[in-house]
Amino acid sequence: MKSYRKELFFEVPTRRAFINITPDVSECVRASGVTEGLVLVNAMHITASVFINDDEHGLHQDYEEWLERLAPHAPISQYRHNDTGEDNADAHMKRQVMGREVTVAITKGQLDFGTWEQIFYGEFDGRRRKRVLVKIIGE
Repeated sequence: MKSYRKELFFEVPTRRAFINITPDVSECVRASGVTEGLVLVNAMHITASVFINDDEHGLHQDYEEWLERLAPHAPISQYRHNDTGEDNADAHMKRQVMGREVTVAITKGQLDFGTWEQIFYGEFDGRRRKRVLVKIIGE
């Protein structure tokens, strides 16, 4: 069995963003030489997410608005976590809703997706360097 590990780094200049990382993950699959197996893609930060969905701008705007209604950034005083001097409690909650990681099958050396599926990095407390783990196992 083969094993491959790579970290992808992101430094989003805004507080929140959704980035399609499917090409990066596909390149990792190619570099791994695995033709049948699994890829795990994991946000290595507690205020970021990895999720699968459609790469459609309107959907991303809907996510942004929906998440802000669920866990609004302001006022920051509404969250006990922010009593520590932080201002990112909402980012922790948004990450919890959107998820930490995804696992995708690799078939014939390709990501085995359903129609329209893509992998995204969701940033909820940007403006600093963060990483995503790509771990591939298989034959």
